[in-house]
Amino acid sequence: MRLFPIGYLALVASALLFIASLFCTPHFDGAWWLVALFGFLTVVGIGDVLQTKRAVLRNYPILGHFRYMFESVRPEIRQYFLEDDAAPNPFSRNQRSLVYQRAKQAIDKRPFGTQMDVYQSDYEWINHSIAPAKVGAHDFRITIGEDRAQPYSASIFNISAMSFGALSANAIRALNQGAQKGGFMHDTGEGSISRYHRPENANEAGGDLVWEIGSGYFGCRNDDGSFSPEKFALNAQLPQVKMIEVKLSQGAKPGHGGVLPGAKVSPEIAAARGVPLGVDCVSPSSHSAFDSPIGLLQFIEQLRTLSSGKPTGFKLAVGHPWEFFGIVKAMLATGITPDFIVIDGGEGGTGAAPVEFTDHVGVPLQEALLLAHNTLVGAKLRDKVKIGASGKIVTAFDIVRTLALGADWCNSARGFMFALGCIQSQSCHTDRCPTGIATQDNLRQRALVVPDKAERVANFHRNTLKALAELIAAAGLHHPSELRPHHLVRRVSANQVKLASALLPYLESGQLLSEANPERELPEVFGKYWPIAQAESFSPIH
Repeated sequence: MRLFPIGYLALVASALLFIASLFCTPHFDGAWWLVALFGFLTVVGIGDVLQTKRAVLRNYPILGHFRYMFESVRPEIRQYFLEDDAAPNPFSRNQRSLVYQRAKQAIDKRPFGTQMDVYQSDYEWINHSIAPAKVGAHDFRITIGEDRAQPYSASIFNISAMSFGALSANAIRALNQGAQKGGFMHDTGEGSISRYHRPENANEAGGDLVWEIGSGYFGCRNDDGSFSPEKFALNAQLPQVKMIEVKLSQGAKPGHGGVLPGAKVSPEIAAARGVPLGVDCVSPSSHSAFDSPIGLLQFIEQLRTLSSGKPTGFKLAVGHPWEFFGIVKAMLATGITPDFIVIDGGEGGTGAAPVEFTDHVGVPLQEALLLAHNTLVGAKLRDKVKIGASGKIVTAFDIVRTLALGADWCNSARGFMFALGCIQSQSCHTDRCPTGIATQDNLRQRALVVPDKAERVANFHRNTLKALAELIAAAGLHHPSELRPHHLVRRVSANQVKLASALLPYLESGQLLSEANPERELPEVFGKYWPIAQAESFSPIH
């Protein structure tokens, strides 16, 4: 029969040493330090025994605190001491190091061969040519909204949506100044255009902005949360705003709204979003300005008109196939086409989200991009609509792969966060970001020096595109727009590889149109869901 719980040894020892130190105090100088130390531990131990919330502390007073201390630094211990360099968590050490090196203008070469297992299933590569091409400039660009009054010449690698509020003021400043230096675009996120997206000096130019309009209509809303055409037109006319993007959903938590607690709605956030100071700021899970595919396109046309012909499109994380098919059917029915569509993969997302949404909601980028590209090709609309893509894109090969699968350009959020100095501490939602990026704490964000980080953002962009130029030159190509699925090779087993063009389904132009394809021989997802999609509703035909 156990007479004394062994977990109490630390408490008993602290109490005995406290008593002993009391007797030693008159005889030894400095013994009061021992009194204070062991007295403190004794009080902590007694408190542990008396509290009722943590069983570990009740059974192991004093010692139990080590369990919680080690648990609190477990991610850092894994990251710095135990993590495999090639293990994605969610980005591998190798991926992060490459961004840091390119952002800091350090050597980004590696000796002694690849660390990857080239015989593992899903390993991918791009085939090279015996006659490599000569690629001059690496500033690869595409034109979005060619037929509009204000078309935009965009870089093929840009900053994805991240709002002021989610990121600190200094982070937004650094990203925007970096975009201005490098000549690429900066998506505002649904938090709208803050004063930190604009140059501090009226004589300076700011980085090109894509203004994202979410379901909260921040920056263009009435007091009741509905869309305000007048307020939208005021912001949309800013020369710095180059494109307008309606956000339907995002990779981190598609189909899920959000609330910024009133305590976090500072005067600056309230001014940027057009919401009351100190009041909960709600992002509904759906839009109020439209409720059907046709309504979405009419809203896009309204925004395009109010912005005086700036390229206008929408962003979504793909969910039910018939909903996207309904949007494309609405394009055919109305003749209204967005200038671009941004596909956000289910693996994307910088913001915090419920674990179930992060892990199990939203179509991954490959399948979502294929669905969007194929649908537009099958409806003979692909030449009218550009496609952007985002979702764990940080390297030049990530860009190659994404463009080869069907995108026209790529966006990156976490890649540019790494360029700012993010260490993937995964504390973005706690307001305790150690690098001052994802926090509103003035002291923490003070550590982020804007001019230095802006230079790193521009460096990362430039050096990634230089690496991209080398890759496509090795493949015998002159521009990334020439990339096709047959340039990408994937291992499917230890002794078998396939071209992406043979492995993944691709539709022919017009294949979804009955007059062009009376037999309607379609891949399963199109054969099953295209017939039941409708332009008048996001719901399928029953």
